[in-house]
Amino acid sequence: MHRTPLNSIIPPSPPSPEPEGSVTGTVESIIFRNDESGYTVCTIKTPAKRGLPEEFLTIVGSCAAIWEGEELRAEGSWIRHPSHGRQFQAESITCIAPTSTEGIRRYLAGGMIKGIGPQYAKRIVEKFGADTLRIIDKESARLEEVKGIGRGRREMIKASWNEQYGIREIMIFLQSNGIGTAKSSRIYRQYGCDAIAIVKRNPYRLCEDVWGIGFKTADNIALNVGIPHDSELRARAGLIYTIQSEADDGGHCFTNDADLLLHAQELLDISVEKLAEALNAEIERGTLVREENRIYQRDIFYAEKKSAEKINELLNCQASFPPIDSDKAIAWAERKIGITLAATQIQALKNALRKKVSIITGGPGVGKTTIIRALTDIFKARKLTIHLAAPTGRAAKRMTEATQTDALTLHRLLKYNPNSHAFDHNRENLITGDCFILDEASMIDIKLINYFLQALPAHATLILVGDIDQLPSVGPGNVLRDLISSGSIPYCRLETIYRQDTRGLIVKNAHQINSGKDFLPQQAESDFYFIETAEPPTIIERVIEMMTKRIPQKFGFDPMTEVQILSPMRRNLLGTENLNDVIQAALNPSGPSLQRGCTNYRRNDRVMQMRNNYDKVVFNGDIGFIKEVDEKNQNLVVLFDGRPVSYEKNELDELVLAYATSIHKSQGSEYPAVVILLHTQHYKLLQRNLLYTAVTRGKQLVVVIGSSRAVKIAINANQVRERRTTLKERLR
Repeated sequence: MHRTPLNSIIPPSPPSPEPEGSVTGTVESIIFRNDESGYTVCTIKTPAKRGLPEEFLTIVGSCAAIWEGEELRAEGSWIRHPSHGRQFQAESITCIAPTSTEGIRRYLAGGMIKGIGPQYAKRIVEKFGADTLRIIDKESARLEEVKGIGRGRREMIKASWNEQYGIREIMIFLQSNGIGTAKSSRIYRQYGCDAIAIVKRNPYRLCEDVWGIGFKTADNIALNVGIPHDSELRARAGLIYTIQSEADDGGHCFTNDADLLLHAQELLDISVEKLAEALNAEIERGTLVREENRIYQRDIFYAEKKSAEKINELLNCQASFPPIDSDKAIAWAERKIGITLAATQIQALKNALRKKVSIITGGPGVGKTTIIRALTDIFKARKLTIHLAAPTGRAAKRMTEATQTDALTLHRLLKYNPNSHAFDHNRENLITGDCFILDEASMIDIKLINYFLQALPAHATLILVGDIDQLPSVGPGNVLRDLISSGSIPYCRLETIYRQDTRGLIVKNAHQINSGKDFLPQQAESDFYFIETAEPPTIIERVIEMMTKRIPQKFGFDPMTEVQILSPMRRNLLGTENLNDVIQAALNPSGPSLQRGCTNYRRNDRVMQMRNNYDKVVFNGDIGFIKEVDEKNQNLVVLFDGRPVSYEKNELDELVLAYATSIHKSQGSEYPAVVILLHTQHYKLLQRNLLYTAVTRGKQLVVVIGSSRAVKIAINANQVRERRTTLKERLR
């Protein structure tokens, strides 16, 4: 499908209306389609009538679903667009299956039904004529009368036909309630043919069951289908949404009961008395937990409680191996690696070798990786079973490269089982091992650390490594900082920079930022550059120039695979959504692709997974590259660390282009080169730990493009937002 820019469709000022009416015709082409909103621009061919020839018309409006070859009836009025001339502005669009043999052929040839391409569409219509669609719907076994169609293809055609028409019925219902095509597809995948009945009975189930659908969308449906404004069902759903928002947006593990009722009242406009009754009902039901005046979601409450209990169990249980002479072991490791360790590094190693649980923290270049390597060598020499893990694939890969020992992501270490939707390793099935080293611990939220801790044997030795000055975890909790603040676990903070490079400024500037100081003076030949550019359009031009010319020509990095653009936010001109569009146009403008919403997913594109998909074993934040695009069968293959993962077209809403990504999403990853955008347009998000995290993502080159005012704002903004947690109190 050809993608036409929105600004060439939507007029800059209201066009003059012509007489109202209706038009009918066959859909010839779809010029633009937004699957989220249903907004469509298409061309139809009207039938010849009353001596007048057939005519081609442009229709603009919203509809639940539309395919080429369908017959369409639009109600609305004619408008005169300043650039595109006469168009029909539709207030409602009704699509019906085509009735002419040519319309049916084009309809089936459009790729809507799996197993039918242009050739099979022609053969089927030649065989069954105007009766074709009835045959597919009611007598699909007869498709085997068509040359080349066997049982397998016939079953594929029938299954796809049923799915498309099931989706269409649901789409029509849901779009009338404000839900777009992409989300309607997810609802259909979740509930199947029962979708409409389930949604009418309890729309709030969508919030729990369907990724990407929040309370406000479900609430609109509920009110539309007649659920009372002050019903207990709505009050309970609003309370759950309010406390989930506290966790998702603020990283909080609990909220005070008075604050919860106040915020829910503001959201729902329901009396506090009714909300208090609903809160008690949710506590009795077990969805929420009350502890003193604190209200928790059940899973977060038990994650905190059980994590503290398990850490205390680890601290109080004897190790599985005899004590190690730390002085001799450290001296041996120094000789093996060929370095002399500093006093703080030695102290960190002694903690790890002598204590059951210990923490090592510090910024870039201070020797954390060296300590991980030394510990791995020492434990291996003692013939101990050691496990290395990290929250992301890229971080695990770095551990493997540094230690020459296999490291896994936490999800792989715990062995997620898609059949049971749970981890195989848990407190009933512990991981066998003596020593566990967990890197990038600042990224880990309270729920994931709990899953990990429950799977450890009590005799295990645990070493957590991370940088508490980076952004905290995306999920709830502040695990690494809470563990340190509790005073229960020995930790060592490394501060001296050991990574030596006379020209290198990346590590030095990271520490400058962390100390509240400006960037060091720029050098002619360096690994760190700041380009002062105040105007957003000019910043975009600089980014394109960097990606297409300057970085590949001067430094030799491949912009498709080795250069990552980082921005504080998704929206606006300098947000990741727009940046991905302009960079894709500059680097990968053509080739086989599938369109979903406003995005073309093209072969060789860099993409990011946006949700945990345990069936595909890909997780939120994973980066991959599109290697195959099958336009005929409407699917594609993404390589994640060399592993192929297939996506159907209706699953593409799980992916976004990833030439540019948010700084939050880049946590745990390192890239050969990064380009960081920083502007006062990002004012609300400008924080010291945000800029620090962005700069520390670059291994060999960092380029900051933006305004010096924005840089100063970020460096000076060090008000770390407190998260409401109780892990440290439970440990004490």
